[in-house]
Amino acid sequence: MSRVLLELAEVLEKRKSANSDASYVASLHEKGLNKILEKVSEEATETILAAKEYDANSIESKAAVISETADLWFHTMVMLSHLNMG
Repeated sequence: MSRVLLELAEVLEKRKSANSDASYVASLHEKGLNKILEKVSEEATETILAAKEYDANSIESKAAVISETADLWFHTMVMLSHLNMG
């Protein structure tokens, strides 16, 4: 795993037990696996749509694909953390 992903996994693990009012990650863990999976599904759909609409001549289009992919990876890592696999 890359250094960045390892660092993110460490941060996610620490936030897992944080106050859910102060941490988005903690609030996801508190809501449970189904909510986390909903977020993964939502972000996967948004990533697919951004990729389908990708226009190589558009900076905004490229940014959308990158942003949605980052959101998908983030929520997938939250899922792995919730399953004690991250």
